[in-house]
Formats: sequence, C-alpha cells, structure tokens
Amino acid sequence: MNQALTRQRIRIRFGKFGALRYVGHLDLATTWERTLRRADVPLEYTQGFNPRPRLQFAAALPLGLTSEWEYLDVWLTARLDGDFPQTWIARLQAKAPDGLRIYTLEDVPIRAPALPPQVTSAEYVLTPRDPALTPDDLRARAEELLARPHIERVRRKKTYDLRPLIHDLHVDEEGRLVAWLSAGEKSNARADELIDALGLTLAQVHAHRRRLYLGDEPQKSA
Repeated sequence: MNQALTRQRIRIRFGKFGALRYVGHLDLATTWERTLRRADVPLEYTQGFNPRPRLQFAAALPLGLTSEWEYLDVWLTARLDGDFPQTWIARLQAKAPDGLRIYTLEDVPIRAPALPPQVTSAEYVLTPRDPALTPDDLRARAEELLARPHIERVRRKKTYDLRPLIHDLHVDEEGRLVAWLSAGEKSNARADELIDALGLTLAQVHAHRRRLYLGDEPQKSA
C-alpha cells in the first residue's frame, strides 16, 4: 500500500491552564509526547542519532499566560481508526495532565504548508488581578499607548517598534483589556511585552490567549 495513504497529519487545538501556564515551550513538547504515547497514537519520528516525534506548534506562548487556542500538528505512521475525531479527543484528554485541554482534532494534508508561517495575529484578554485597576484606568493606559507614534522595545538585543503590531486595544463590557496583535514569524508582538509597555505586570493582570488566527481564516476586525 502507498505509504502516503497510510500516514496521517493531524492538527490539535488545545488550551493551557493552571500550573501548566508555567511550563516552557520545550517542556510542553515533552508533555505532548508523553500524552500522545500514553494514548497509543502511532507517532512518526525524525531520522538521525536522536529521533524525536514530528511535532510542530503554531506559536510559542510566553510563560505565565493561559490559552484556549493553541495549535499543534502531529505526523503519524498510520491513520487513526474508530470514530475520528471524537473518540481520539476523549482518549487524548484522558491521558493529558491537569491544565491541558483538547478542543478539536482534524485531519490535515501531509504536505500542507508548515504551521508557524501561517500564523498572522492573536487575540489576548487581560483581566485585572489588582482591584486598583479600574476600567477607566485600563482605558487611559490603552489610549496613552495607542497615541504614541512609536513604542520602542528591545528583544534579543535588537530594537523594534511595537506600535504597528497593535491592531486593536480596548476595554470590553466586563472591564477587561482586549488586545489584537500581530503574530507569527515575520512580525510577532508578545503579550508580555505589551503588558510591560502598559506599565503593568503579570502579577497585576491575568493574561489569556483567546484566539490564534491563521492565514486562511477570516481575520478579526478592529
């Protein structure tokens, strides 16, 4: 049988909550490898001296943030049988650690484009932890930031302008700050750097990634 017909590539949308928000990107890959192996998913491995499962995440999430919209592509040596995807969503969830939530699972063409370059933007919700952060205070901080022609930031010893990467920043009806930012390999605005630019810290707000947008999906309107 043609190997291309027996292999499979699946895309998982998952969330990170609780203590898992402090697990870094590399450790998250290990967490997923263990979860997939415990669920008896037929993983495809790389070649070489140190074979690793073929896993590809859409975009790294900064430490301390929760999320309900992360993507992971996984390559398999055989197609998942049974009631796909519902049975496998339940199977993976049963083997997942606390804080790892599996929402959807879909089939993706083996030779479809790589996942990271498809990411275009992300939506975050910043919920005040500090009672002193009123909606009016958050609104004032957002307006002051948006009024700046440039927001100079330094990442990996290189200076960049955060301002053009902020598509929208507003306070919603629940008194939370909602941010729509550029994301992806070409222009990536990190939520933790936005929080710092607002004069805030992760101790003062709970930061949550509500959505990741891919290039072939309808984009949010500012």
